[in-house]
Amino acid sequence: MKIKNLVFKVICNKVYTLFFVTFTVTLSLVSCKKNEKESKLDEVSKVKYVNPFIGTAGHGHTYPGATVPFGMLQVSPDNGISKWDWCSGYHYSDSITIGFSHLHLSGTGIGDLADVRLMPINKNVDLTKEVKSRDDVPYKSAYSHLNETANPGYYSVDLKDFNIKAELTSSLRTANHKYTFAKKDIQSVIIDLGFAINWDKTLISNIKVVDSNTISGYRHSKGWANNQKVFFVAKFSKPITNYILVKDGLEGEVNSVIGEKTYAQLFFDEKKGEVLEVKVSLSSVSIENAVKNLSTSGNDFKFDSVKNEAESNWNINLSSIEVESLNEDLKTTFYTALYHTQIAPVTFSDVNGEFRKENDEIVKSTNFTAYSTLSLWDTFRAEHPLLAILQPKKVADIINSMLSYYETKNILPVWTLYGNETNTMTGYHSIPVIAEAYLKGIKGFDIETAYEAMKTTMMQDERGLNHYKKYGYVPHNLLDESVTITLEYAYNDWCVAQIAKTLGKDDDYTYFLNRSKAYEYLFDTETGFMRGKDDTGKSWKEPFDPKYSAHRIHAEYTEGNAWQHSWFVLHDTDKLIKMHGGEDKFTNKLDQLFTETSEITGDNVSVDISGLIGQYAHGNEPSHHIAYMYNFANQPWKTQYWVRQILKTQYNTTPEGLSGNEDCGQMSAWYVFSSLGLYPYSPASGEYQIGSPVFEKSTIHVSEKTTFSIIAENVSNDNIYIQSATLNGKDFNRTAISHKELIRGGTLQFMMGNKPNKNWGIN
Repeated sequence: MKIKNLVFKVICNKVYTLFFVTFTVTLSLVSCKKNEKESKLDEVSKVKYVNPFIGTAGHGHTYPGATVPFGMLQVSPDNGISKWDWCSGYHYSDSITIGFSHLHLSGTGIGDLADVRLMPINKNVDLTKEVKSRDDVPYKSAYSHLNETANPGYYSVDLKDFNIKAELTSSLRTANHKYTFAKKDIQSVIIDLGFAINWDKTLISNIKVVDSNTISGYRHSKGWANNQKVFFVAKFSKPITNYILVKDGLEGEVNSVIGEKTYAQLFFDEKKGEVLEVKVSLSSVSIENAVKNLSTSGNDFKFDSVKNEAESNWNINLSSIEVESLNEDLKTTFYTALYHTQIAPVTFSDVNGEFRKENDEIVKSTNFTAYSTLSLWDTFRAEHPLLAILQPKKVADIINSMLSYYETKNILPVWTLYGNETNTMTGYHSIPVIAEAYLKGIKGFDIETAYEAMKTTMMQDERGLNHYKKYGYVPHNLLDESVTITLEYAYNDWCVAQIAKTLGKDDDYTYFLNRSKAYEYLFDTETGFMRGKDDTGKSWKEPFDPKYSAHRIHAEYTEGNAWQHSWFVLHDTDKLIKMHGGEDKFTNKLDQLFTETSEITGDNVSVDISGLIGQYAHGNEPSHHIAYMYNFANQPWKTQYWVRQILKTQYNTTPEGLSGNEDCGQMSAWYVFSSLGLYPYSPASGEYQIGSPVFEKSTIHVSEKTTFSIIAENVSNDNIYIQSATLNGKDFNRTAISHKELIRGGTLQFMMGNKPNKNWGIN
């Protein structure tokens, strides 16, 4: 193989101090003043309790790599396998890596991204050979978990095959790599834009040697995101001495290659020290924008400074909630969960405000940061309600982002990935996110525009809304997953109705409120389940087995069965109780859910059904509110019991510490809320249901000057039942607290015991 010599010009660059840049990045990340770092929130490090390996085994689908709160980049190792449990690019059961790419998904059930991969090696390899699987990758390396470290904003691993220590960190729009080679070893880096994992396919890519220290290029691909365009620039701390460029199995003869699959091997002077640093920035818009994003990091290479700044930013964000417990594992589980709730959504707009939409239109965000990776079917339930307390400015930015995406198709987004609408999952759950934010007093977006988007979305005909409008429900013989779709549209309608009411749109309020009763069509009084009904309105789908699950095809329920989906009436639970025949029959049915055998029947069972307690499936989102339903039926002690059982059995501090897909923060947000003793049962209602707190004391920093504390006297593994409670010193004998009460600040104090007090919280 020929290795071309490159003659470089000596480029003199001014060295800028990093102070102003890191200060600015800190402001954009945490929306706080610099002196907050010196406040009491930062006195005790919360970062030490975070273990990013939690969720990387089993079906958690998280990644261990480096990112900052809501960062644009997630630089993390890739195992190079396209299987379900490797959706994030990494699985703890593996011990081979093919490098470190810059975009990753946290806990999703579909894989994509893993763009712009770098891999340090100490030998010359043949990049012209076709790579069909990981076995063909000539630069893969084994590693051991014994020599692997992950902390918030930092990841490192020793590459056994090359005797190289690789370290990763990140700022908001730039990732930093640090490679330490053995003395006198060849120092080389592979850039891989060709080998795609996670059901992604490279369409066209480009690598260009810009100057002695800089590489740029782009990768356009088609996968879960149908039109993904990633542009990048990488700057090295040492001059490149030699390089090899390859496109589609052939070596290039110039300093730039364009093809479907492009690769580069870069060489550096080993005589200039064992350490090589790299800075990488991406953009959805252009290489020029990637350069602008990179410019925010300054012209020098200070890996440790960036790492320390990332840790500081994480500590500030994690300190928004302080928990007190003698149980260190509880703190690890809690702060790791809080960490996972602030990985996504991700920053999508560049430093100049520009970002690409799926139709290739380049738009510029004005007065807001654009976000993507909006897993709304999952995150509307608890992730977004948590952000409404801790990050209200970001909630407004997320809504403005959704409204920008709405402008493309005149429909609010369903599941937005890298600016693309994936149409993944059922319902339009951008609607409850908007409704919740407005009803909780969050400012920063135009509610009239948002309401128009909500109404227009629910009045169009896509995704079964044509059937829903015609029949009042979705008939099972006209569309798969009809029961779930109907129930979720009913909740979406109720959310539209609440905003219509506040805006004085009385006719709309009546119309959408009436439509929100769609669940009534599907409730079968004989079986006590929500069932598929045909378009005659007279016949149920037969045969019926409440444990039966079909994945997508010939299914009535999305990723579940009748046991898990028949409870989704968040907006009218009192009516659902009456439909069951009253509180006793309703709670008996709930009891059966948790104590039934965990067998799931069917030939095409959804793999998402996990974390089973009876037929309750905590590993997937449709079950997440169910334990709190006892509160509505005057048996809150059962809510307290089952919430504690879920907290105890579905989360732990091992890599298998999540019982199902993390789903961009939702699994973790459930833990954060429930461990505090609260849950946003129906997010747009503005209320939190009371469960069973696990910490002696929790303090939520609502703002710089306002805190809300939850104290649980005598709490323990046995003392899980609320005996009595006070709110700001006054008797508190109800099972819900409002958002307004919470953000005003104060103290909610519980007295806990080991036996139920069946008089507390009873209407």
